[in-house]
Amino acid sequence: MSVYVGIDVHRKRSQIAVVEDDGAVRVNRNVPNGVEPVLSVIGDLPIGAPVAFEAAYGWGWLVELLEDYGFEPHLVHPLRCKAIASARLKNDKVDAATLAQLLRADLLPEAWIAPLGVRQQRALVRHRCQLVRLRTLLRNRVHAVLADYGCDRPGSYFTSPGRAWLEGLDLPDASRRVVDDLLGLIDALKEPIDALDEQLVAHARGDPRVKALTQLPGVGTLTALIIAAEIGDVTRFPSARKLAAWAGLTPTVRSSDLTVRHGHISKQGSPWLRWILCEAAQTAKRSPDFAATYQRLAHRRGKKIATTAIARRLLARAYHLLRAVPAPHDRQGAR
Repeated sequence: MSVYVGIDVHRKRSQIAVVEDDGAVRVNRNVPNGVEPVLSVIGDLPIGAPVAFEAAYGWGWLVELLEDYGFEPHLVHPLRCKAIASARLKNDKVDAATLAQLLRADLLPEAWIAPLGVRQQRALVRHRCQLVRLRTLLRNRVHAVLADYGCDRPGSYFTSPGRAWLEGLDLPDASRRVVDDLLGLIDALKEPIDALDEQLVAHARGDPRVKALTQLPGVGTLTALIIAAEIGDVTRFPSARKLAAWAGLTPTVRSSDLTVRHGHISKQGSPWLRWILCEAAQTAKRSPDFAATYQRLAHRRGKKIATTAIARRLLARAYHLLRAVPAPHDRQGAR
């Protein structure tokens, strides 16, 4: 007899429900997270038994556990699982059983489980972006402190001449301490950022997808790496429109009878992909390929909407470039 498993994953504990082929609940138990506690509930189930769980905080360990022990993981799209979100009675026990029942009925709204290699690449590029954002935050704090005293210079504060100028400023003791601490933190971030840049650029040399994406205006090596990592396997999208919808760059639509209303972009999917495409669009909108389109849209809808439209067009071109290039065969951790 077939069995179906639903797991309501939390940070420290998870609720596991096992449902028979006829819909009867065999077991519904709350256990601590970990290999042994989870296997104590599902370890005796047949190899290849399907297991459903939501894309909640910290689900990577569960995918690796299920794949290592021969189960079939199914990642649930949390925003589309209305059977759980709209239930009158909602608790961990009910949620886990509902996931198992939806899996049994083949009504599960699934999300893609990226292979381990893709997840690791995403972790690296996102870590690099976070470090750069932190450095920018610290630099802005230096500007804010100096603005209180009307201090400014035409060039950068953080080049060698700029540092010499900062050291020569006559600031109160507290403000001098703040500026010195901020500069120390900025210097400390330089080493890991440079090391990450070197590692990512070395990886990019062997990735044909990066070479293809850098043909696009506004897309350099690191930008191409982020796009390739966030998209992953591009063949899972049947069209560029589907990819743009997944990235949250298409407008929402509300229609009833003959009334159709278009709203702002949905902003679902990867926020990192949307961010880097909008950054690339700031340069691409001045290129010959997109300048006329940008000017026309900016005149009609405003600069912000026009820039988002250019980002969507960049993604469409990226889709066709990636479809023409085979992805690297890194199947470590793949399903």
